[in-house]
Amino acid sequence: MKSREHKVTTYNPREGIYMVRSPIRVSGTGNNVYTLRLNNKSCSCGKWRTYTLPFSHVLAVCRENGSRIDTYVPEIYSREMYRRTYQANFRLVLSENFWRDVPFNLTFYPPNMKKERGRKQGKRFQGKMDYRNPDSLPRCGR
Repeated sequence: MKSREHKVTTYNPREGIYMVRSPIRVSGTGNNVYTLRLNNKSCSCGKWRTYTLPFSHVLAVCRENGSRIDTYVPEIYSREMYRRTYQANFRLVLSENFWRDVPFNLTFYPPNMKKERGRKQGKRFQGKMDYRNPDSLPRCGR
């Protein structure tokens, strides 16, 4: 939906460089111009590099020049890669009755939950500003 509002200008079609202008919003923001490089899979806003998936600027350019959006989706998000990930057989974890015994004992003790009395000691290191100059005038307590 957002990509339909962008205005696309072809800057250099041979190198795949396009100018994308975002719409003006009610709040007064927007009307920004971004340089999108399809061949390098980069945009001046930095979203393509960050998320690696095509976003609204790429969708607007693909709609404008008639190219397929799936050519710009990384292979790791393809159906084939998804199928290959889960095609292996997974072995079930058996219940504890089938576990082998180990030659050592692990003993776990509960943490000390007894609350100490008094105020907790702070972890802050004191600096020069924490100490008062004895020659200075007394301050009002208000």
